[in-house]
Amino acid sequence: MTTLTQSYMTGEGSGQLLYETIGNCFDRIAKQYPDNEALVVRYQNIRWTYADLHKEVNKLATGLIALGIEPGDRVGIWGPNSYEWVLTQLATAKIGALMVCLNPAYRLYELEYALNKVECKAIISAEQFKTSEYLNMLTTLAPELKTCQPGKLKSEKLPHLTTVIRMGVEQTPGMYNFGNVCGMGSEQGKLKLAELAVELQPDDAINIQFTSGTTGNPKGATLSHNNILNNGNNTANGMQFTDKDRLCIPVPLYHCFGMVLGVLCCVTTGATMVFPAQAFDSRSTLEAVHKERCTALHGVPTMFVMELEHPDFSDYDVSSLRTGVIAGAPCPEELMNNIINKLHMESVVIGYGQTEVSPINHMTLPNDTLENRTQTVGRAIPYVEIKIVDESGRVVAIGEQGEICTRGYSVMSHYWNDKEKTADTIKNGWLYSGDLGTMDEHGYVRITGRIKDMVIRGGENIYPREIEEFLYTHPQISEVQVFGVVDEKMGEEVCAWIQLKEGETATEDDIKAFCKGQITHFKIPRYIRFVDEYPMTVTGKIRKIDMREQMAKELYG
Repeated sequence: MTTLTQSYMTGEGSGQLLYETIGNCFDRIAKQYPDNEALVVRYQNIRWTYADLHKEVNKLATGLIALGIEPGDRVGIWGPNSYEWVLTQLATAKIGALMVCLNPAYRLYELEYALNKVECKAIISAEQFKTSEYLNMLTTLAPELKTCQPGKLKSEKLPHLTTVIRMGVEQTPGMYNFGNVCGMGSEQGKLKLAELAVELQPDDAINIQFTSGTTGNPKGATLSHNNILNNGNNTANGMQFTDKDRLCIPVPLYHCFGMVLGVLCCVTTGATMVFPAQAFDSRSTLEAVHKERCTALHGVPTMFVMELEHPDFSDYDVSSLRTGVIAGAPCPEELMNNIINKLHMESVVIGYGQTEVSPINHMTLPNDTLENRTQTVGRAIPYVEIKIVDESGRVVAIGEQGEICTRGYSVMSHYWNDKEKTADTIKNGWLYSGDLGTMDEHGYVRITGRIKDMVIRGGENIYPREIEEFLYTHPQISEVQVFGVVDEKMGEEVCAWIQLKEGETATEDDIKAFCKGQITHFKIPRYIRFVDEYPMTVTGKIRKIDMREQMAKELYG
């Protein structure tokens, strides 16, 4: 193993990167493994081979062409995990439209911002999920849907959106049905699809992923075919995937975890993707592993805890498992031992990165020591450079703390329509993560903290500033500070310290009610305290670290 002398490493790989579009890669794999099971969505009774999936993807792609969706257009996808989601991911890639991933938990404020920020021309939406009435929310933002012809929307609040496609069989004014769109393709559309297979380039942007902003509203990380196809393929190689593997995907598709490390990991290798349910549920996940004989399982640590602690865990045969990716938060040693011994995932790997790097830039390997699989996030993935730098941008010595930076094929091109934030994040091709870490002499990286005060709740990245800016719109709030407090189950929970305007009164329930329906449920503060002042430094800076410690004492003694 190479011994490093400074905190810089190039991930070593063998062979070439895949320099092709997602559509051409999918065509190639479908031709190579036509009879392999490609997609199993248990709750929708979908069980398609690669030949079946290829046919369905082309139907949707030609249908979208018939609706006038062109290369470069933005198409939103909004809803929980489903076969429609996977078809949309692959069909938009084949026609060169940029799929915009919208968090299924978005409420009105967030949805309006996201659709307008990237100027979505079309949106494909589920009908509803849990407490989210997607079609009602769209109609609330665009009441013109009630009277317009499908595809002819002219909305005051959503000026770029012309087309709404709804999943399900019921009819809704102003909207197309997903199934009908899949039947709209023509011979002309098939010819256009064949032309696009030659015209589209691997470096074309194909996906926009919203990442919560440390300074206000979410930013649209813009990713290419080359970015995400290779990141999925490199992850597959790290897990030693073949066309015989069957991957259980309980993580959400709107995250890179689901759509890249899940779907594209399988599409690049001819493996089977298995979706247990619309969203994570420990029982349905265990049942899918058991009945589908899955060989791999993805999840954040919280998910694995819930699976292992399920009261009926012993009723399920999970001995078919051997690998999978744990990402989103550090994995404690005891949990890793249980994943290896009780879930039989001897070859499980830890992945670390961020959406802006498609999303993995570090990974452990199946033969890494238990210490390296629990104390570190592994080493630089193949073909990617990692350096750790001090505040002046100089590479630090081995073992010294600094900011983790990435350069290589996986780095996004830009934040959509945001030159300033792009320039703050990417410098000389290096993406500055905002995460602090150290590198050892063999390239293993330990995460030691965050430059910004991001909260990670159950694998979800939450930026306090975004919640603060929303709460500032409350008429009775004068000042608000949001931060994370340690939580045994979720890793962290959101806490808000609020100063009310003089003479005003409000309760915790009032604040939560104000948030409900406007911001995503997991961003709504679990803990709310009304205060008269904040702990300050001598220079007048608010000390969230003191607030965090005070809340920890109050909650846990």
